[in-house]
Amino acid sequence: MRTIFVINPVAGNGNAMKKWLKFKETIFFPFELAVSRYSGHALELVRELHNSPEPVLVIGFGGDGTMREVVAGAAGAPLVTIGSVAAGSGNDFGRGFHSFADAGEIAAFIQNPVSSRQDLGEFIDGSAHHFVSSSGLGFDAEISVKVNRSLIKRWLNGIGMGKLVYLIYVILTLLSFRLFTLTVEHDGKTVQYDRVWFATVSNQPYFGGGMKISPHSVTDDGILELTVVNRLSRLKLLLVFGTVFSGKHLRFKEVHQLKATDFLLTTDRPVYRHVDGDNAGRSDANVGVSYTVSASCWHSVNK
Repeated sequence: MRTIFVINPVAGNGNAMKKWLKFKETIFFPFELAVSRYSGHALELVRELHNSPEPVLVIGFGGDGTMREVVAGAAGAPLVTIGSVAAGSGNDFGRGFHSFADAGEIAAFIQNPVSSRQDLGEFIDGSAHHFVSSSGLGFDAEISVKVNRSLIKRWLNGIGMGKLVYLIYVILTLLSFRLFTLTVEHDGKTVQYDRVWFATVSNQPYFGGGMKISPHSVTDDGILELTVVNRLSRLKLLLVFGTVFSGKHLRFKEVHQLKATDFLLTTDRPVYRHVDGDNAGRSDANVGVSYTVSASCWHSVNK
């Protein structure tokens, strides 16, 4: 089996490359190395493997953004299997899908390659935006945008406390965020939610660096879960966030979860969006956007 590592050297604010330099010294099997040089490059590198005449194991070495590109590049290629080594900040991919712990585990997989088909989420707004774990709009997306622009993130990553940055920006954004109205259409039904904080469309349970936002999501069932949080005071929202790591937030009456193959989401004002924690622009006011399971699946290392 051909084995290729796709490295994002800037993931984790450069910590991915430091981790790779140590990791590669432990590899005792043949491998190839591809380095992502710009946004979208990992997708291009993996897409070139679609016509490979032999099975290929692609191992993403980076964070959630890197893995989204790697997976999107592999979608529709039956001979390409995706694995990962967590080397980013949030690393939610490795919570919902398999993440290799060391080179020995990779070698064992190469000897006995067992993979499974997985779903890929998408929404199309001018161009296609793919997501592996989740796509959100509103409060969580605004936090993601601010976190990824933050100098604090770089500093905290440098001292090994990168996960704290998300909590910091939860508090800061809590003080300034403007609530919005969300209209949801699915399965012939229309529901309107007012005073919305955020809505997240999930393909797997985790987002935000380990928060179990959608506990019942299954990655290969052809179904997406939509979580809407509305009509909460700022103080109670903090309380809800404190329960998300365990998945107990679903007990709150202000937290709604729906299941469907696709959702049409419309906001009454422009709000930030994210795909797997990366900025995906803003929604247009009063313009519906469909979130669905992509027609192209991908194959992952069995968890």
